[in-house]
Amino acid sequence: MTKKTTIIIVCGGLILSLAMGIRQTFGLFMTPVTGELGIGREGFALAMAVQNLLWGAFQPLTGMIADKFGAARVIAAGALVYAAGLLVMANMTDIAGLQLGGGVLIGLAMAATGFSVVLGAVARAVPQETRSMALGVVSAGGSFGQFAMAPVGQALISAQGWSGAFFAMAVLSVLMVPLALAVAGRPKEERGHQTETQSLAQALKEAGGHRGFIYLTTGFFVCGFQVVFVAVHLPAYLVDLGLPTATGAMALALIGIFNIAGTFACGALGGRYSKKRVLAALYVLRALVIAAFLVAPKSEITVYVFAAALGLLWLGTVPLTSGLVGQIFGVRYLSTLFGIVFFGHQLGSFLGVWLGGVVYDATGSYDTIWIASIILGFAAALIHLPIAERPVRLLVDG
Repeated sequence: MTKKTTIIIVCGGLILSLAMGIRQTFGLFMTPVTGELGIGREGFALAMAVQNLLWGAFQPLTGMIADKFGAARVIAAGALVYAAGLLVMANMTDIAGLQLGGGVLIGLAMAATGFSVVLGAVARAVPQETRSMALGVVSAGGSFGQFAMAPVGQALISAQGWSGAFFAMAVLSVLMVPLALAVAGRPKEERGHQTETQSLAQALKEAGGHRGFIYLTTGFFVCGFQVVFVAVHLPAYLVDLGLPTATGAMALALIGIFNIAGTFACGALGGRYSKKRVLAALYVLRALVIAAFLVAPKSEITVYVFAAALGLLWLGTVPLTSGLVGQIFGVRYLSTLFGIVFFGHQLGSFLGVWLGGVVYDATGSYDTIWIASIILGFAAALIHLPIAERPVRLLVDG
């Protein structure tokens, strides 16, 4: 591995640490923000749902721009929008500010600084034989960000209030701009798999007609439904159970730290074994972990065990799913194609986080969403099994 490749991997991981880590703290703000602004949990959840929906909707577009012009400009612009969204949230006085800052601006920013753009740049920088491992390492950066930012976010809220905490995070988000310089440069073709004669339109046509691409998009929907529901609603759920406020921050931190190992392991396993089978096993295990937590007596120890177990299974789907897209369709248009698959993830995120708020406000309980997460986990495992993992014969100009 060259020095340049190592720098790209490290900086890519740090970008995801900041982008993912900051947004993963938003669940900690639910109780203080809704209490002070006088809005229900559905209102807060809707802003987070809009964020995830816009992130997914604009991900293919930012992926196309990154595939054509390179990832650096896209990430740098996204970082500035990220900072703007956090500043709006720091100064919001009603639900409109929450929707604009936390929903619209952060959603657009995540489309430019999230997985598809960063992983596309990394995938093109490493050879096929080490790609799955590299994607796992960079994806784990997002987990490290969650581990680091959860206690930092809670400490900032305690010391400066939620407004001051958002302002401090806005300053941190700007650090993604210099880190983006490491992934500067236009994408190059991958010899032996992708030819210069394939157009983006042909790549999209090819993927759209491939059943495996549809199955991956559908399965990723489930991932989004599960993880974003937990990330946003778990802290408030634990407060409802009478557990200390700090328990939620510690649970999110544990998910993050254990996911570093889990994501790295999934990347390594994807390089040795069938990626679709590893994905299916991950979804089954995630469903079982959620089911066990739902029926177990609730205590701080139970929560921490659940968080650690779920963390091992948290973002392992990302290197496996993006790796499968690259394996089947090549990496020339990986940011675009994975961006489309990721839109499925974000549709699930939208429903998981929003329905969590709707169901809670209507019933005073999250049990319906927990049960739905279990059922969807088993369904996702089944839908991955028919995927044909072999590379396609690419459509090209005659």
